[in-house]
Amino acid sequence: MHSSLKSNPSSRLFLNPSKSTSTRYPIFTFPRKSPPTKSLRTSIDVQQEEVSKEVVPGNVTRRLPIVIKTSGRASRYFLKGDSFELVCLDEDVDDDTAPFSHVGFLKLINDFFIPKQVSDSYISYVKWKFLHRVFSSALQVLATQAMFRAIGIGQSRSLASSAAFNWILKDGLGRLCRCIYTASLASAFDTNLKRVRFSTSVLFSLSIGVELMTPVFPHYFLLLASIANIAKQISLSCYLATGSAVHRSFAVADNLGEVSAKAQIQTVCFDNLGLLLAVLLNMLFQNNQRLQASLPFVLYPIFSTIDLLGIYQGLKHINLQTLTKNRLEIILERWIESRQVPSPAEVSKEEGVDLLGSRASKRVWPIRIGCLDPKAQIPKLSMMAMQSLCNDDGYFITLELSPQVFRRRPRPGIVICLREAANSVEVITSLLQTCYIRKAFVTNRLKRRDDLTLQDWSLLVGESKLAARDDFTELYKQMQEQGWIVKNVLLSAEEQVRYIFDQHQSLTL
Repeated sequence: MHSSLKSNPSSRLFLNPSKSTSTRYPIFTFPRKSPPTKSLRTSIDVQQEEVSKEVVPGNVTRRLPIVIKTSGRASRYFLKGDSFELVCLDEDVDDDTAPFSHVGFLKLINDFFIPKQVSDSYISYVKWKFLHRVFSSALQVLATQAMFRAIGIGQSRSLASSAAFNWILKDGLGRLCRCIYTASLASAFDTNLKRVRFSTSVLFSLSIGVELMTPVFPHYFLLLASIANIAKQISLSCYLATGSAVHRSFAVADNLGEVSAKAQIQTVCFDNLGLLLAVLLNMLFQNNQRLQASLPFVLYPIFSTIDLLGIYQGLKHINLQTLTKNRLEIILERWIESRQVPSPAEVSKEEGVDLLGSRASKRVWPIRIGCLDPKAQIPKLSMMAMQSLCNDDGYFITLELSPQVFRRRPRPGIVICLREAANSVEVITSLLQTCYIRKAFVTNRLKRRDDLTLQDWSLLVGESKLAARDDFTELYKQMQEQGWIVKNVLLSAEEQVRYIFDQHQSLTL
């Protein structure tokens, strides 16, 4: 389907640059080479000539307009003869920038926690992370205290060996379930990062509530502790799997190591503050054992709500530059409407967390990437289109009628089936073509596939294909300028299913 984008020695795209200076697509345009002239002299050259005309004595010190600030102290470069000197300007430093002043102390804290080059949304993300880590750490302390009380640590009637066995068994079950969960949802960490991360955070908060119930039901300690630990391990696996993608979204200068290191510092400091908060609350009620025992149940709904609020708001400030089907669909719809590619921040705001994954299901004529559903009804015109495939096609588009749980009438949708060797260019082009088809359906208020004839479908597919090819070069260029990573499109396990073209006019999925 994309023969014009493939390597063709006779194409104008691959002509010798020295013989051709203009091509069909702007990204292959080569600038003309012009001989050097005197007009290339810069202002630096002129300034150097003017300085060379002046006679500067060797004992005269000239102040250079360069000031270096480190740790709240300022230093300036001076030119003395033929040598440079870096002189500390203690007398020129403002009181606000001194290391022991209020502003200077805040600057030291900022340098300790925040990397030097990050995106604008990073500060807001850290603020919400502070709430999340502090109250989550305090809840964990209260939950651990309750579990110790449940197994009877500190009481003479409990056996240390039995308590240790129960503790080890619950940890073993939790780690086993963590491995199973990570293996089953590996691709979801890339395609649905925010949704998976928030849902596992809710699961983590619920696990703390289960741990708080162990003193109430001490005979079911192993069951409750194992369930809680399984949920915790699942949440931990998601946190570790998605951490690198989150840090990369803030590393605007490819300083991923620095961002990751600062994130560890933030986590340790915030967790210690939460630990301190829990200790202070226990010390406050240490003289009343009954009130101290009921304290976790009173604080749990308050702390867990603040914890989840911090996580939810923090996820909104994560602007991922990787392309998924949902993000790419938002980009292409904006492109069709305004001929402009939105930035990662704009797409992140529109994408949201989408906890229930209901955003795509609410659309008219939803788009799906993957194989044909055997339970869905495939129109005859789509079957005829499939039979007319050739070896040059990298994908095909078809219609389907998917059964709905709470509806009698099946819901119409559009399916993109990708070929085995399809690359990111064909994924973007196929989705752009499908968005054009859906726009035509919505514009003409077409809600049923019976309203579409074979001639109309063939004409619509052909025109949308040409429109997608014509738009691709400018679209691709703007996506790169906005900072999108266009070399790969991240797809889920269902979306990665490809078809293999058979020379005997059959499709193998």
